[in-house]
Amino acid sequence: GYNQGKGDTSAMSKIILGIICGVVFGAISVATMIPLTFEDKKAAMTGAFVSRFGIGFVIGATNLPFPTWISGLLFGLLLSLPDAIITKAWIPIMTLGAIGGVLCGLAIGAFGI
Repeated sequence: GYNQGKGDTSAMSKIILGIICGVVFGAISVATMIPLTFEDKKAAMTGAFVSRFGIGFVIGATNLPFPTWISGLLFGLLLSLPDAIITKAWIPIMTLGAIGGVLCGLAIGAFGI
């Protein structure tokens, strides 16, 4: 269950929290792309959403032996790398991946059980 007898009703499953973080991170990433021009904007936005959703989900679904913000940073960078290689937009993609990964990791570490 979500509470698991800890008495803290603000805690929730790390996987559910990872899904929520992924949806929010994906939505923010897509929103930042609205003013930009792409050859296939729908595909670019869908790809960005899926990539960023995956970062949140993987952070919530894994249990590495170090703080979740470090896991977030690592997964944020690792899962952003293919998009950065393909688009050659290294700085915005890797920066947003790192920041979003750390924030997802902090949220999952603070509220996940």
